[in-house]
Amino acid sequence: MKLYYGRMLARNLDGVHGLTPERLQALVGRFPAVLDEIRGHRANGEYGFMDLGAQDATVASIVQFAEGAGQAHDHLIVLGIGGSSLGARALVGALRKPAWNELHDEAREFYPRITILENVDPTSIAAALGRIDPRRVLVNVVSKSGGTAETLAQYLVVRGWLDDALGPEVAAKHLVFTTDPTVGPLRAMARAEGIPTLDVPPAVGGRFSVLSPVGLLPAALVGIDVHGLIRGAQKALERAQEPDLLANPAGLYAAMLWAADTALGARIHVLMPYSDRLRDLSEWYRQLWAESLGKKIDRRGRQVFLGPTPVGAVGATDQHSQVQLFMEGPHDKVVTFVRVQDPGLDITIPARPGVPPEMDYLGGHTLGGLLRAEQKATASALARMGRLHCTIELERLDAESVGELLMFFQLATGMAGAWYGVNPFDQPGVELGKRLTFAALGRPGYEVEPASPEDPVV
Repeated sequence: MKLYYGRMLARNLDGVHGLTPERLQALVGRFPAVLDEIRGHRANGEYGFMDLGAQDATVASIVQFAEGAGQAHDHLIVLGIGGSSLGARALVGALRKPAWNELHDEAREFYPRITILENVDPTSIAAALGRIDPRRVLVNVVSKSGGTAETLAQYLVVRGWLDDALGPEVAAKHLVFTTDPTVGPLRAMARAEGIPTLDVPPAVGGRFSVLSPVGLLPAALVGIDVHGLIRGAQKALERAQEPDLLANPAGLYAAMLWAADTALGARIHVLMPYSDRLRDLSEWYRQLWAESLGKKIDRRGRQVFLGPTPVGAVGATDQHSQVQLFMEGPHDKVVTFVRVQDPGLDITIPARPGVPPEMDYLGGHTLGGLLRAEQKATASALARMGRLHCTIELERLDAESVGELLMFFQLATGMAGAWYGVNPFDQPGVELGKRLTFAALGRPGYEVEPASPEDPVV
């Protein structure tokens, strides 16, 4: 993985916008203190995701389950929300063939289809249960706490569907839970019914859990090389130990985007992969960046209201929607492109006699070449307009490169927390909404609080 950052620098833009040499050197000078701070927090039990580069026993158990009991089913349902679903969706999108569920068994190498239910919209749940055969399904229920209201509601609905079709005893054999090692409702139910479980490491938060059993089990079940994912993650972890900021990709990315936000007013951070297969990665990144860095209170207890706003885009599609704003709107954005050198396959655009000159020039090129040209042209146009951007380049989309990319973004997020001075692992704003939901539904121990009026209405 390579990070091209030259167009974050004023000298490579319009000389007005971007980071000056002095500001870049200030970041370089401060970086050792940032690393020291992270080491201190890690010693106190934070940054647990940084231990996921060495989990041989866990990966072996996941592969054993996937190759054994997991292959007795031809459809996998994942129940989860937020960090319990977005990572698995990003992995499947990046590393399985497009339209995976539409492929016949041989084209999928007889790995199961996968449906990820990440909301409680009744139309989505009903449609899924109406088309899936309960006799051939494995249901992976994912909640670190085991008490997420949406996931437990999904489970109760799906469990009722399984019980009605198979009976309670057989239904339990179609379940696997991914949850806290010792506590929570899912853990209690697993003990009572003998349901297989995988542990979410206690020091790994939900949005940092894609390379834990949360993401690795669904990945393994659909045939993704989970060993390769961890090898790639380890590469990112090794590079993140480099004390020289200019040789540390995750550290440099975090520092530059923090400086762009706090010093240059570029508070909107756009992730724009030029690959349909990475579309879901942008959704995963949005939660990671927003929930980790958007904070009202910093680590010193001061009210700060900090945090960038992440935006997802995909090239070349969003060249025809959002790029006009990126190009000529306010100077409040940083764009991160992700490009893939080798798409794995390509399609030649055929030359066709007699077509107008406006079409003829396309003949003989490839769709992959057109996509690469679109990315480079968009980046050059942004540079001419003084718009900050950088590019992440992957040689190919395989398990190692995706594992490295995912860990890179997690490391950058954790490091950005140190630059901002906030705790990147809590989410007090989310917790408030959870408490109000519990109260509204009558969960014991939660009192309904008066709501502000919604009137007037038209």
